[in-house]
Amino acid sequence: MSASSPPDTQVKTTSESSREIYSELDQESNLAMTEEVILLDFWASMYGMRTRIALAEKRVKYHYREEDLWNKSSLLLQMNPVHKKIPVLIHNGKPLCESLFQLEYIDETWPEENPLLPSDPYKRARAKFWADIIDKKVNVAGRRIWTTKGEEKEEASKELIEILKTLESELGDKDYFGEETFGYVDIALIGFYSWFGVYDKYGNINIESECPKLIAWAKRCLQRESVAKALPESEKITTFISERRKKLELE
Repeated sequence: MSASSPPDTQVKTTSESSREIYSELDQESNLAMTEEVILLDFWASMYGMRTRIALAEKRVKYHYREEDLWNKSSLLLQMNPVHKKIPVLIHNGKPLCESLFQLEYIDETWPEENPLLPSDPYKRARAKFWADIIDKKVNVAGRRIWTTKGEEKEEASKELIEILKTLESELGDKDYFGEETFGYVDIALIGFYSWFGVYDKYGNINIESECPKLIAWAKRCLQRESVAKALPESEKITTFISERRKKLELE
């Protein structure tokens, strides 16, 4: 038996509903225009952490908007219609997607404070190379650890340790990947540190024992205010992922 509408409920016409939707889009578009810098983000995103850190390093004031990734806002869908993903950086009403592109944009738009990329062309190219490796290898292996089971998960764990050891070798005895200066590659990688607890728990690994220099680097980065404020506690991330795995029927 179908339920009837409450007596006081007024059924809206299609045109009325459409006007409301467009009105909401207009209001949110106006917000994007009136605010100089807006960041559409999600608290647990290691990619959003990059952009937050970069903006803090440059001392750029911005308006932060937390997104519900399972009920995305009309502004997010409007500003990133291709991938519909966070983070989205909106500067003077113009959206920019993909965190590594955002880091470059931030560095070039606000050059006065704390350069992120080296000025030397060779060092600049190498920094971009390692950031690309982080996105293609660390992210992929890390995600497979908590979204798969059995042999596939074991393989992902081995791949993650292998790439982290490669990054540790690149770091060497330097304080940061940019030698003595905290910069682009450090920002590209440090957000994953808050996910190490997830990788340890579901990958049956111990990153600290496998990569002690990398852990020391991460703790050094956390001494910076920009990093400490951007990274959530590892336990919070682990709890969040545990809940996601239950919904995905992985545990």
